[in-house]
Amino acid sequence: MTHGLVLAATIGLVLAGGTLLGARADLDIAVRARAIEPGEVVVVTITSTTPVDGVRVEAFGREARAYRVDPLTWQALAGIALDVKAGAETITATAHTGTVTARGTKAVTVATHEFPTRRLTVDDAYVNPPEATMERIAREQKELEAIWADSSPTRLWSGAFERPVPQANNSAFGSRSVFNDQPRSPHSGADFLSPAGTPVHAPNAGRIMLAKELYFTGNTVIIDHGLGLFSLFAHLSAINTHDGDSVTTDQLLGAVGATGRVTGPHLHWAIRLNGARVDPLSVLDVLKAEK
Repeated sequence: MTHGLVLAATIGLVLAGGTLLGARADLDIAVRARAIEPGEVVVVTITSTTPVDGVRVEAFGREARAYRVDPLTWQALAGIALDVKAGAETITATAHTGTVTARGTKAVTVATHEFPTRRLTVDDAYVNPPEATMERIAREQKELEAIWADSSPTRLWSGAFERPVPQANNSAFGSRSVFNDQPRSPHSGADFLSPAGTPVHAPNAGRIMLAKELYFTGNTVIIDHGLGLFSLFAHLSAINTHDGDSVTTDQLLGAVGATGRVTGPHLHWAIRLNGARVDPLSVLDVLKAEK
């Protein structure tokens, strides 16, 4: 009976041409990251021994959309959300060639990361919004959720991501936020203490999904870079693009300002990756050498 099960399993792993896939791991998975911890982006590289038609990657509780690099290599960007617990995780990849399915796994360990706390004083209307604004806030939230679910199925970015402003960041991603002594959601982006009026440029190519004022983030621009990767720029004083526009790396988006919930002029840059909030500085790091 055992011999029959082994034989059946072996037959199931033979390609039409007689090549045996089951003799070793079907797919090789390699990872590259600044760190394996919440808020980071992981580049997952999948290599096959023969060309495949497509690759599905699951990592850190989410699907990471893969794109072809060459006939035997695919890559995907996986985001480690802030709520991912420290400990062992398994990245899996599944590929298809005709009727044959190939698989691969990669074990990784998510490290603990302690985020600092920041305390800010802002207009109370942005901490306890007036009843008259609640309908607007709910409507804008639904609009954002629809955008996050509508990413291009193809990769729109290429090459390295660039800083949208020249100034250094001055507020850590993931910081526990306390506004007017009231705890709120963790800081979901990186802040740059740029002077008002500083030009804000696209960090990479994509499609403009939103270019207008929102209640909390003020004048806001969102770029879809494709495959579930989005950039959001908040608190702008001016917007120089429109919904539906295609943008290239370094194209002017607007200017730094102090609109929405702010303590003063600065640029807030946030990244969404397949629904996970991740540190933009991690994207700058892991994609600096991408082709």
